[in-house]
Amino acid sequence: MRITDVEPISLIVERSKEAVERPGSPVSMPYAEEVKEVVFGRYQTTVVKVHTDEGVTGIGECISRLAPTATRDIVETIKPVLLGRDPRDVEVIWEMLYGIMMNRGHNKGFYIEAISGIDIALWDAMAKYEGVPLYKLLGGLHNNPLECYASSIFMKEDLESSLEEARGYVEAGYDSLKVKIGEDPEQDIELVWAVRDTVGPDVRVMVDANCGYDVTTALRVGKKLEEADVYWFEEPITPDNLDGYRRLSDKLSVPIAAGETEFTRWGFRDLITKGGIGIVQPNVARTGGVTECKKIAALASAYHIPYAPHTGTSSLVCLAASLQLSAYLPNFLIYEYMRADWDEEGNPLRTQLAQESFEDFRNGYLYVPDKPGIGMELNEEVVERYRVQAPAGV
Repeated sequence: MRITDVEPISLIVERSKEAVERPGSPVSMPYAEEVKEVVFGRYQTTVVKVHTDEGVTGIGECISRLAPTATRDIVETIKPVLLGRDPRDVEVIWEMLYGIMMNRGHNKGFYIEAISGIDIALWDAMAKYEGVPLYKLLGGLHNNPLECYASSIFMKEDLESSLEEARGYVEAGYDSLKVKIGEDPEQDIELVWAVRDTVGPDVRVMVDANCGYDVTTALRVGKKLEEADVYWFEEPITPDNLDGYRRLSDKLSVPIAAGETEFTRWGFRDLITKGGIGIVQPNVARTGGVTECKKIAALASAYHIPYAPHTGTSSLVCLAASLQLSAYLPNFLIYEYMRADWDEEGNPLRTQLAQESFEDFRNGYLYVPDKPGIGMELNEEVVERYRVQAPAGV
């Protein structure tokens, strides 16, 4: 089997200005009002197709929170390195692609996200060629069904709306849910306690600050979260503050979860050994793909740290790959099942991109598809509807 073509496709779904202005998008970031139209003005990603001479096409995703055409153009630029190669040489290909820019400082960011999409597509092609689900190639089925949590509850215009959402998740069968905080400490604490009182003591409540606090504020909020019996405290501070993570990990009993903003095993090594985090959260479409996530999982297991994959506003391609990876992981903890999009009508890349639904949710668990590869095929009509055309010559 040989690679005959690599096709990166950028997809953008524009949101209206009115939609961006409505409460609901996470805004725990510096200058939130000034930048939210850039950050939350569209759903976007880059899908990668790897075509082979055996008629098998693998699909992957390069996560994108900004400028998906950047990853598209990177994939297009490095494509000549891939043509003619056996996609089953996935480890060799990963190291070769990483080595292209490693000594030029591009060991994070768009470049690793581009590698991620290629890598997922290679694994998808390999598993399809063998006629087996991806988890079989990774080492077998450790987890099925997958315990999952509803993500995420935002502070809305009024507290009762947020609490009604929490009740709805519990009624739908979830016994774990996540609350977004990080904007106003007092309001955040009020929201978490209100959710705890609403859902009762038997429902696990995670909180995610999206890097919204400084260390002192995170420590103060964290103490209140301990009293509310929070399951984990996610990304309380900026990802580069390893000393701050260590301080929080040492001072708080609630586990610190992090990693959705990290890119490789080396970054996770530092989060674990220097930051002292208790739960790793790689996103397969950002963190170097399946090949690198498998290594991150092994690294975490050596420290007896569980793996809770991040999915966020990724497309269905990332979600399908994440399901397969989670099914394999020996140290899998719980799966992030996104229930709240930025718009009430939903994200088309999250709801329409597959030919047919593969998400089988029942009573708090997702059942893993046993179809070949990552378990989904693209809805080409939706791909063409949101496809961004490349300029001539690219």
